[in-house]
Amino acid sequence: MVFDKFPRFLRGGGRVGSFALTLPGATWRDRFLACVGATFGLGVTGLICSLLLGDRQHLPLLFGPMGASALLIFAVPTSPMAQPWPIIGGNSISGAIGLAVGAFVHEPAFAAALAVGVSIAVMSFMRCLHPPGGAIALSSAIGGSAIGLQGLGSAVASIGFGATILTLNGLVFHKLLSRHGYPHVPMAPLPNLHGTTDPPPRSRVGFTEKDIEAALLDVGEAFDIDREDLARLLRQVERRALERTHGSLDCSDIMSRDVICIGPFDPPEKARHLLVAHNLRVLPVIGDDGAVLGVVGLRELLGSSVDVKGVMSKAVFAKPDQPALDLSKPLTDGRHHAVIVVDDDHHLLGVVTQTDLFVKLLQPRSP
Repeated sequence: MVFDKFPRFLRGGGRVGSFALTLPGATWRDRFLACVGATFGLGVTGLICSLLLGDRQHLPLLFGPMGASALLIFAVPTSPMAQPWPIIGGNSISGAIGLAVGAFVHEPAFAAALAVGVSIAVMSFMRCLHPPGGAIALSSAIGGSAIGLQGLGSAVASIGFGATILTLNGLVFHKLLSRHGYPHVPMAPLPNLHGTTDPPPRSRVGFTEKDIEAALLDVGEAFDIDREDLARLLRQVERRALERTHGSLDCSDIMSRDVICIGPFDPPEKARHLLVAHNLRVLPVIGDDGAVLGVVGLRELLGSSVDVKGVMSKAVFAKPDQPALDLSKPLTDGRHHAVIVVDDDHHLLGVVTQTDLFVKLLQPRSP
């Protein structure tokens, strides 16, 4: 396409099919819903503000910069600058700064510049940096005389009220339609389930938080992404690279097929004997219909029970044609030592343990 001949900085970083989108990870569905959400979100916000505020002269101040806020809320909901506090706090604080500067500095050009500069500093300090806040500050500074007729408090309340209504519309939109979490909550750091000070296994291999900080300093650029999201993205890149280097590897390629099992009504003593005799960490618990009900290990057997069913825990399941590297996450979370491979009827086909996956990954890639 002609579009593909444009320089990369014009095309953007994301791509769907042969057409490049502006954002990495963007899909046509996301872009379409962003248009729909912004249209209805701003429309509903304007209607509510008109009905409750009544005064039409609020609208020019409200809907110029608010259009940019709507773009962030509906099109880039994971951005730190698109979260509720930056939307509401950034716009309100910037509006107050712009009105205050406009009241004391009567040269429009200097007032606009000063209002934007001060608002950026205050928003950064208050952790509510929001790009449309700069536009709010500028508009408030050069339009302060007209807006200020209603009083500083009234004008700032109008800005905050409009930003709040727009944010609430975004919450409803993402909850019902977009399937993206909003407000966006970055993935929490992995806990250490063993009660020690060591990081969990997946955090001890590969890159660390210090590596991310050092790399950001090396690049010397600011990126609109949380550090936690950046780390999660890099972990996923590592996994994809591992899949590519090891080719197509399914659970059926590495699973154990001769599996030692136990019934739900067998006594705990039998389960303990099987675990010790076969040097196993867990046993699948099989019901009368052949379906896997759960797993039991020595940890569960520490509790008192008349049968295995009373102490068994939930199992992690996989299908035989599922990529084996999908199991790296549950097998390194500190909770699970094996994944149970089942068919569509939940009947046992095999077991993939940490050792199975580890040994396979140590093997050189087949030519």
